[in-house]
Amino acid sequence: MTKYDYDLFTIGAGSGGVRASRLAASYGARVGVAEEYRVGGTCVIRGCVPKKLMVYASEFGHAFEEAKGYGWSAEGVSFDWKTLIANKDEEIDRLNGIYIRNLKNAGADIFESRAVVKDPHTVHLVKENRDVTAERILIATGGAPWVDESVPGHELGVTSNEVFHLEKLPRHVVIAGGGYIAVEFACIFKGLGAEVTLVYRGEDILRYFDRCISVQVHDELKRLGIHVLTQAVFTKIEAAGGDEKRVHLSTGTVLDADLVFWAVGRKPSTQGLGLAEAGVKLGKNGEVMVDEFSKSSVDSIYAIGDVTDRVNLTPVAIREGAAFAETTYNNNPQSMDYAFIPAAVFSQPPVGSVGYSEYDARKKFGAVDIYKTDFRPMKNTLSGSQQRTMMKLIVDAASDRVVGCHIVGEGAPEMIQCLAIAVKAGVTKKQFDETCALHPTAAEELVTMKTKWVPNL
Repeated sequence: MTKYDYDLFTIGAGSGGVRASRLAASYGARVGVAEEYRVGGTCVIRGCVPKKLMVYASEFGHAFEEAKGYGWSAEGVSFDWKTLIANKDEEIDRLNGIYIRNLKNAGADIFESRAVVKDPHTVHLVKENRDVTAERILIATGGAPWVDESVPGHELGVTSNEVFHLEKLPRHVVIAGGGYIAVEFACIFKGLGAEVTLVYRGEDILRYFDRCISVQVHDELKRLGIHVLTQAVFTKIEAAGGDEKRVHLSTGTVLDADLVFWAVGRKPSTQGLGLAEAGVKLGKNGEVMVDEFSKSSVDSIYAIGDVTDRVNLTPVAIREGAAFAETTYNNNPQSMDYAFIPAAVFSQPPVGSVGYSEYDARKKFGAVDIYKTDFRPMKNTLSGSQQRTMMKLIVDAASDRVVGCHIVGEGAPEMIQCLAIAVKAGVTKKQFDETCALHPTAAEELVTMKTKWVPNL
């Protein structure tokens, strides 16, 4: 008999924690899991999944108008926010139930409680006011929205935790931020009929993506009628009566809105977990410092997902969780490969990206060849939409290997998932060129670009 209650105790039942726990249990480990909110984590409960449902809802607003060019008439079209939220909640409840069922079917014990690390082998369950012990502890608590608390009135704004539960559709939204969450919700609220202003401190939105993506998406936001104010930050938020708020910017501009939305980043959720007290080394943002096998500075404590602040994407957390379980409980050592991870932004039009940006590729490889196209998709010729598609390939000149692929346009995330397989496998530009085009599609442009692109400097 082991001297511990569990072989593994996981704190956090998001995508990564659930995957690690299920696999560990399937390999014979006795597993306990604590989750203080709802099983499923940020992605399923208040992140990727509900966001994508709201993206779909907002796209219909454009589709009804664009359908007229194809002979359709849609009179008396209306949108009901409460119906969307109710149906969204029903779907989230269904997924939450599936996650719970899968954990239980794997043999894991679930504790609906906040858990705090007391020492390298002990976890305190706050709700139950008792301790449990484990040979290993896995931290999978993810991240939380960050708010600039130095701004007077910051509490008058909401974050991505609250935005999915608004009682009514706002009329005018002011969003702080220029990353993917800010951009996606700007498009969501605009598509549902609100007036939207995006306020960003930098020069370019989506600054972690290739610059051509930043420029293209910025242009598309303006085409949608979204007001984009760069090189500006909130300095004060005031209540202005009723639901109204007044936002003061560093530029002197004053904006009135009934919803102020903070989307200025996230931070690892380690506060109050007792990690530092247990000897776990944390980084400057509170992230758990781990090695390639997700082990912390304490041999019995591991961490995966956004709480480590490595690559903050749900599929990455899932793969890290799987690698941990394989290594620790299946005698099959694995570590996550972080090269060529595809990424998407569900803006309108959406973004798909894999590999190096042009800037990073030039630093890494020196000489690179660039192929780029920008066109109005066939679908938009009759719809009247002015939305455009941009595609860009970045090629290492020495090896002819495609090291970056960036797309802004309808279907971009679906295309990039398939392209990521080829790019990660080392596909060359010559192999792109030798692939027969599929006509008529937007994706055929990827295999018909022959002329190297030189930017206008």
